[in-house]
Amino acid sequence: MTATTLPTFLRRSAAPRPPSTRVPTWTLPLVGIGAAVGLWWLLTDMVFADRALVSQFSPAMALTGLAELATSGTLLDSASISVFRLLCGLAIAAVIGIVGGLLLGGIGWLDTATRPVQLFLKMVSPLSWAPVAIIAFGIGNPPVVALVTAAAVWPILTATSEGVRRVDPGHRRVAHGLGATRREVLQHVVLPSVQPSVLSGLRSAIGLGWVVLVPAEMLGVTSGLGYQILNAKDQLAYHQITALILVIGTIGFALDALARWALATRRDRRALPMPDRVE
Repeated sequence: MTATTLPTFLRRSAAPRPPSTRVPTWTLPLVGIGAAVGLWWLLTDMVFADRALVSQFSPAMALTGLAELATSGTLLDSASISVFRLLCGLAIAAVIGIVGGLLLGGIGWLDTATRPVQLFLKMVSPLSWAPVAIIAFGIGNPPVVALVTAAAVWPILTATSEGVRRVDPGHRRVAHGLGATRREVLQHVVLPSVQPSVLSGLRSAIGLGWVVLVPAEMLGVTSGLGYQILNAKDQLAYHQITALILVIGTIGFALDALARWALATRRDRRALPMPDRVE
């Protein structure tokens, strides 16, 4: 049978394929960012160009506001203070969430008894506690850190408790059979098993804590990115508001990328084969 008598689908499969023109994956996010900036420019400089206030939120004005804040030193000071408050809240939430998650995941009756309270508190917005936080801690850093903690503790606690429940009971029995104590089982069996769950909970906690931090800084403090947004509004510097929004989103994106990298690194380490023992 010659090539001319082959069925059409066979002749197509036998023909050489043209070189692939597939767009590299790393360029797709750049395309998405470019499209978003283009839409932003279209709305502020074209569609609503006749409205004076809308033009203050354009990309060009945002860059101007960014330069003003950076030159004055306000941007670096505000960003560093906000990140410091976030880290403090995350550290407290991590201690409470990990310890609480280990207890709830390991003690069934305790989890059952406190589950209604857990669900109730999860459904309350952390910002609802703002008056209580101000009354309890005064003004300044403590109430902001407390609100970040209230937001960040639940993802960590839930992820940790679920990770404890997923620990293979067979591993526990083997450890007990070898004479391991409760502390040794916790240290060598439970904690290594729940580390991926804790890291996943921390990643979610970073996002929630950062979202709550900015509005929390609009309540009774005179520093931070949230306060600078209010300050720019009072001064009618709307282009600086847009610049601050860009900074807030960029820092949040960087924090999430760092948490995602840490989680992926941990998974890669767990997937590595154990080296052969050299005799």
